[in-house]
Amino acid sequence: MHPENTLRRRLLLAGAAGLAAATAVPGTAHARDAEAVEPDIDSTGTWDARPPQGTIGVLQYRPSRIVIHHTVSANTSDFSRAQAHAHAHWVQDLHLDKNNWVDTGYHFLVSRGGWITEGRHGSLQALVGGRNFVLGSHTSGQNSQAIGIACEGAYHAGAVPPGAQWDVLVTLCAYVCARYGIPSAQLYGHKDYGGTLCPGVYHDMLPRLREEVATARAA
Repeated sequence: MHPENTLRRRLLLAGAAGLAAATAVPGTAHARDAEAVEPDIDSTGTWDARPPQGTIGVLQYRPSRIVIHHTVSANTSDFSRAQAHAHAHWVQDLHLDKNNWVDTGYHFLVSRGGWITEGRHGSLQALVGGRNFVLGSHTSGQNSQAIGIACEGAYHAGAVPPGAQWDVLVTLCAYVCARYGIPSAQLYGHKDYGGTLCPGVYHDMLPRLREEVATARAA
């Protein structure tokens, strides 16, 4: 793994308050709550997202669950931050230009290299506040109830998620659960709510994800 990614993952995944407090680098993980480490999330401004094509609704209550997706993009071996930003653009372009949605449908995306990008505008600010969230477009019947998190890549036919992606997904889910008071048992896959294969092997890994998120919150 590239040294920059190794250092970033150490900062991101460190649960010890001492290490979190010791770093003064803006945007790196730190113990915002006693229950979870705050991950480094690149905002829509950071990755230079296109503006929304309309108004994004803000729901004045907290979400009750998380729904996991995969984006069915290429299983790239480029684990860089630049690739994470390129992937965020790819998803937004698809959702704006092909689906004719107001913005990226997912609230957050996790790249194969373990970088997190904000998807729909306003998602990050709402998450940090922990009191409301923006209406997404990721799961029929669940958009007004759930945070949608999409993993870069295609995970049908037994493809295995990279370790960096898995580790950061756990950290992100734990933080979302902590900020919104969502039990770790309330993590689902897209196929739980419709006739789809999404999120592929990630759906089979949901029991492990729930367990590791619970452990991350308790650490």
